[in-house]
Amino acid sequence: MKFTSFVASLAVLLAISGLSFGAVLYSENFDADQTANWTFASSINGDTATNNSGGEANVFFDYSSVGIPSAPNSGGTTRGMKMESNILGTGVFSGMSMSPNGVSVTGDFVMKFDMWQNANGPFPAGGSGSTQMTIGGYGSNGTAVQFPGLTSAQQNSVYFGGTGEGGSGVDYRAYLGTGGFTGTAPTITVAPGSTQPDTQKNPDGSPVYAAGAVAGSTNNSNTFYAFLPGHSAPGPQTTLFPQQTGSTAVGTLGMAWNSWKIVKLGTRLTWQVNGTTVATIDTTMNPAFTFNGDNIFFGQFDINATSTADANGRNLLFGLVDNVVVESVPEPATGALVMLGLAGFGSVARRRCRVA
Repeated sequence: MKFTSFVASLAVLLAISGLSFGAVLYSENFDADQTANWTFASSINGDTATNNSGGEANVFFDYSSVGIPSAPNSGGTTRGMKMESNILGTGVFSGMSMSPNGVSVTGDFVMKFDMWQNANGPFPAGGSGSTQMTIGGYGSNGTAVQFPGLTSAQQNSVYFGGTGEGGSGVDYRAYLGTGGFTGTAPTITVAPGSTQPDTQKNPDGSPVYAAGAVAGSTNNSNTFYAFLPGHSAPGPQTTLFPQQTGSTAVGTLGMAWNSWKIVKLGTRLTWQVNGTTVATIDTTMNPAFTFNGDNIFFGQFDINATSTADANGRNLLFGLVDNVVVESVPEPATGALVMLGLAGFGSVARRRCRVA
């Protein structure tokens, strides 16, 4: 293996494995009220974060109020960012997203955060309107909503997400832009002889999913997702809301804290959940793609045009983000990484000498 290839591979390995060797570019634990430092965006004109219509967001939400325990990296505190979509009475295919103000992330980075996806029960099927998507990604301009139902260039970003209770035929999704091109949208080659319009998510069977380029690669029933066990609602939540009975299906993201990680290295962005790679997008899949911005974002959207009819929907159907940390990843040729590479080659050389 050539030295440069080894070093580049080592960069990927270190970034994805969780070893930290870059500067912290941004962090937020939501323990103080940071509402003024985040921008809410919605696919519904005139929607705001607190108008009790469409999408909603609460940057200083005490999630213990609905029976959710402290996140793994919170040290016992229970404040996080709550995101809601298509709340009771809205009834449209819609979504919202949140970006921190004034954040510009350039170059390679690792973004880590705790994610909880709550759904209204009973489980495993879920209650009325329980199937929604929670997303995280990169490439926003900080003000435009990131939502797959729109086709403006302002939605040209990369993002990943999944359902909480597995109620979709496509529970895991990876998006490379949502359009923004005049005329016919360019196509992305996803397999030999197979293309898709850029206005679509990477489809079931796409090789971007670690589950494999096979039918059912995006459904929670695929055995690949068995690393995610089923979960019951926390005891305090069941006490508050007796409908939260049963357990989510194996392979679903809901009703538990999961550690999400998005790693950008060059043109590739990788999504991990609890240390397992779920999907990887290379932006060169579409040569016409350019990011709309350099901010991070999180969001929630409904996959259907009907909102929940559950009276407890506002209390039980949402995405929750806590403990966001974005760290830079140095260029593969920086001194520290080169030294690591040299150390690796030195070890190999010593072993070869002993064998000789």
